[in-house]
Amino acid sequence: MIDALRDLVDELRRRGLVVVAPTRRDDSIVLAEIDSADELPYGWGVDVAPGTYRLRERADRAAFGHSCGPQSWKQFLHPPRQRVWSSDGEADAPAPRYAFLGVRGCDLAAIGVLDRVLIGGTHPDDAYSGRRRAFIIAVNCTEPGALCFCASMKTGPACGPGYDLVLNERIADEDVRYLIEAGSDEGAEVLAAIAHRAAEPAECQAAAADVAAAATGMGRAMPDTDLRQLLIDARESPHWEDVASRCLTCGNCTMVCPTCFCTSTSDVTDLTGEHAERWTEWSSCFELDFTFVHEGPVRVSGPSRYRHWLTHKLSSWHDQFGSSGCVGCGRCIAWCPTGIDITEEMGVFAVEADSASTGDD
Repeated sequence: MIDALRDLVDELRRRGLVVVAPTRRDDSIVLAEIDSADELPYGWGVDVAPGTYRLRERADRAAFGHSCGPQSWKQFLHPPRQRVWSSDGEADAPAPRYAFLGVRGCDLAAIGVLDRVLIGGTHPDDAYSGRRRAFIIAVNCTEPGALCFCASMKTGPACGPGYDLVLNERIADEDVRYLIEAGSDEGAEVLAAIAHRAAEPAECQAAAADVAAAATGMGRAMPDTDLRQLLIDARESPHWEDVASRCLTCGNCTMVCPTCFCTSTSDVTDLTGEHAERWTEWSSCFELDFTFVHEGPVRVSGPSRYRHWLTHKLSSWHDQFGSSGCVGCGRCIAWCPTGIDITEEMGVFAVEADSASTGDD
């Protein structure tokens, strides 16, 4: 049923949307603009572990039979580098309207988090708002990776609200079929424009069973406790020093995280001094200068910077934005050079809390 995906991509392009989807490049699954559904990574999966990411060939032609790659959809909604001002008044061309094909439940939840941060706050980000018009085709996950823990974060494997269309990729022998459901009026219009038939009740039940099975097959899980309070209580834990002894403060985890949104601002001029521009660039709370004030940085040590990142992501994010900042995609584990596992570290804090409550040494 690859023809069905071809028809879908062709219809989106006919409507003037720029289609962004997973594709195979540089021995990884990356997100890129595509001209045809033929560019999807058919027959490729991934093997992931802490600090490890490898492509592997599958025995079928699934297009979405892989877990999260190094990139997230954030790069198209909140680009790594943006010009915000130019002394000659030159303005950048408006961003195209994207169609995101293949958005997993965790990444759909991440887009929702960014919406709350960059649109729903006191000072909305106009650049983000302009790009947020994207048409979203989500994919319910039926084959979680070894580092996925979206079920314990309640962001997957089934996609939550926010999509225009949602797909279920079903594999039977060598045949790949897609169940599709509209989640918006525009989604229904796109669906009506491509060839399809009504799904049988048995097909819907089987697809739902596949997703339910995926929820029990996660490679990781967060402790089943109040993570926000757990980190508040763990502020003075000696375990922060242990984590810091392994952390390089490189910031990889923040760069691959689909919800980290911090930026820095820089002003540049040409050699004549007659032209100046202001740019924003992704920034990381692991950078020494992230908290620089006139006397120097506030968080100098590795433990303080790691503690800030993890506590903000899983605890104080609730106070600021009404939700967790983690969606359970597992990218920070895969792309940490030393393989630090956020679920394992939270597990240690949970054990410490249990021991403290029972009086054990």
